[in-house]
Amino acid sequence: MTTINVYLNFKGNCEDAFNFYKSVFGGEFSYVGRFGEMPPQEGMPPMPPEMANQIMHISLPISKETTLMGSDTGGEWAPHFLQGNNFSISVNTDSKDNADRFFNGLSAEGQVIMPMADTFWGDYFGMFTDKFGVNWMISFNAEYIGN
Repeated sequence: MTTINVYLNFKGNCEDAFNFYKSVFGGEFSYVGRFGEMPPQEGMPPMPPEMANQIMHISLPISKETTLMGSDTGGEWAPHFLQGNNFSISVNTDSKDNADRFFNGLSAEGQVIMPMADTFWGDYFGMFTDKFGVNWMISFNAEYIGN
C-alpha cells in the first residue's frame, strides 16, 4: 500500500511546532531525530554546529494511515526554502521498484535534491522539486511493509 503524508519544514522551531501539534492531536512521536545524530553525508555541505540540536526528522501519527512529519531546515541545506513552500509531499511505498517509478516519473524535468539511495536510517529515500515547483520525498522501508 502506498501512503501520502504532508512533510513540514521549519527554520529552527520545528520542535516547538510539533509539541503544539501533539497538544492538539494527542498521541506520541513515533520518531525524533536531531541533526547532531546524522553522520556526514558525501557531497553535502557540512552541517553548521548551531543546527546539531535541531530536528532532522520528527513523526507524529495522526491516524493509522496518516502521519504529520517535519524537520528544521534552512541555509545551505535548503537554499530555496521560503515561507509558503515549506512543505513536501511524502510518498511512502511498498517496494523499491515503486519508489523508483514514482521518483523517476515525478522528478522528470524537475530538480533532484537527493537521488534515491539507501540511507543511514534504513529507508530507500530521495527528494526533488517537480517541474511545477512542488517538493516531494519518496521513501521505501522494508520493515514497515504491512504496517
